[in-house]
Amino acid sequence: MRSRRSQVLLGLLCLAMVTSVTGYASRFWWLRQMGLMLVREEQPFQADAISVLGGDWFGDRILKAGELVRLGYAPVALVSGTGYVYGKYESELAIQFAMAHGYDATYFRMLEFPCNSTREEAQAVVREFRTMHVKRFLLVTSVFHTARAARIFEAAAPDLEFRVMSSKDTMEWDRWWENRESRKTFLMEWTKSLTARFGI
Repeated sequence: MRSRRSQVLLGLLCLAMVTSVTGYASRFWWLRQMGLMLVREEQPFQADAISVLGGDWFGDRILKAGELVRLGYAPVALVSGTGYVYGKYESELAIQFAMAHGYDATYFRMLEFPCNSTREEAQAVVREFRTMHVKRFLLVTSVFHTARAARIFEAAAPDLEFRVMSSKDTMEWDRWWENRESRKTFLMEWTKSLTARFGI
């Protein structure tokens, strides 16, 4: 009996060692896969409008939207204005930033509303799009936010067709573990993705 138990324990120990060595040797592959699971990048198509999600304090999303309008993919970009920053809606500041970078103010339309989550933002955007009779749109957000945002908009507007566009971003999903800010972004986005699965 003791010999049998020892064999089982030895087998489990060997299995744990092999698993650990294999996991460590392939760590860069599965770390990349975990980053990739946050990303959904698609090619643009001709759309009725663009939705620029809030929460970008560097201006990358609004500049991406301006570029898409300038290239003729849509006539206007609806810019989310989630909450106040020094007494101004984010959308107002974003459009001013885009104008300072050479984009025309007519490219953009402000959507001002209080919001605490991407789900609430999606509901507000979809309501506005319905008043605009939008059937096809481009969704612009940061690369790490693309997959979760797409799932939320699919649930909010299953009858509308859209594609997700990622803006330039400070997080490199295929090397997210190499710097502190990317690690923080990765952890936060995975936390939000997991809690969203449970409706939290």
